[in-house]
Amino acid sequence: MKVAVVGGGSTYTPELVSGLARERERLPVRELVLQDIDADRREVVGGLAARMLEREGFEGQLVVTDDLDHAVEGADFILVQIRVGGQEARLSDETVPLACGCIGQETTGAGGFAKAMRTVPVVLGIAERVSELAADDAWIIDFTNPVGIVTRALLDAGHRAVGLCNVAIGFQRRFAGLLGVEPERVLVDQVGLNHLTWVRAVRVDGDDVLPEVLAEHGETLAAEAGLAPELVAELGVLPSYYLHYFYEHDAVLAEQLEGTPRAETVMEIERGLLELYRDPTLNEKPALLEQRGGAYYSEAATGLAASLAAGSGETHVVDLRNGGTLAGLADDDAVEVPARVEREGPVPLAQAPLAPELLGLAQHVAAYERLAAEAAVTRDLDTAHKALLAHPLIGQWGLSVGLLERLIAAGHLPTLVEVAT
Repeated sequence: MKVAVVGGGSTYTPELVSGLARERERLPVRELVLQDIDADRREVVGGLAARMLEREGFEGQLVVTDDLDHAVEGADFILVQIRVGGQEARLSDETVPLACGCIGQETTGAGGFAKAMRTVPVVLGIAERVSELAADDAWIIDFTNPVGIVTRALLDAGHRAVGLCNVAIGFQRRFAGLLGVEPERVLVDQVGLNHLTWVRAVRVDGDDVLPEVLAEHGETLAAEAGLAPELVAELGVLPSYYLHYFYEHDAVLAEQLEGTPRAETVMEIERGLLELYRDPTLNEKPALLEQRGGAYYSEAATGLAASLAAGSGETHVVDLRNGGTLAGLADDDAVEVPARVEREGPVPLAQAPLAPELLGLAQHVAAYERLAAEAAVTRDLDTAHKALLAHPLIGQWGLSVGLLERLIAAGHLPTLVEVAT
């Protein structure tokens, strides 16, 4: 098989290389291509990848290139992990909204909207080259945030794509550790939208143990998600970390106004990582990579690719069309749910309806994502205003107008125009 990684100069890439080495029997890669437009990152990360693969006895070919067409030509899997605008744009996304009294976050709210506006057109351009040049049955696996909006845009454009996030596998590993069992025995029933999910069941060998887990470890898990334990107990489900931007809005905003943006911390970590990667004796992923975020990404990505290749029927939590899976959401919404992975693609597992207190928020954000995906393609200023107006973290006309003005002025938002109707 040929696997192409678009954004191969990412500091995440050593994680991915490590995962491919582990999955070599189920995912026999004859050619791995790391494509990136940043020459320095390409050289540094590619060099470490080569040393890691040599250490693992990789018998295929490693190609490091800036040529997208060469990367995707004949590829069976195309993993997209790009950051349009780099960490500088992320810093803008996390800080500009604060001036309007809004939370600054790179994947949700105004910051996530700005990232979607930059990212969707680029990913769609990549997907067009994939459709022209890749293998007929190639899969695009998107890890690029905001995953839900990007996946929706890819599916709207007719591409063979699935979205992937590391939150579910992170929960799986956390629960396995708490329960003292192998992760493979744990199935996390995580449902909702990307970065807006709730764990409604934790099945060990088919039995739901979530009530026991929350009774024994609820306070710890709530604290890790930035939530009050009383909230988790009342809901009876475990929200993902990203729900604390909604459930603890005022406290989070106050912390952000006083604290250091995550982007600055990540910039420092990335500088340290790239310096480590330059060491010609380094041939394994360094411990510092664990601080970068994206834990278990490699296992999630390579495991999903291996399941798609084999049609093994394994269950993965992925982003895909709703298609009636979650009642109350439109069939064409992009939802994040457990799915049985066949050769033809992921098939979502049947789901009970979301409780009203969960469904209401999911419907609100799904409406925003629909408008944001449309605005990213049409560049329509009115649709952009409506998208921000629909988002529960914004929801005011004056704010939507002011935020767009500030984001455009910061220089990290592509041009939006008045589109005649």
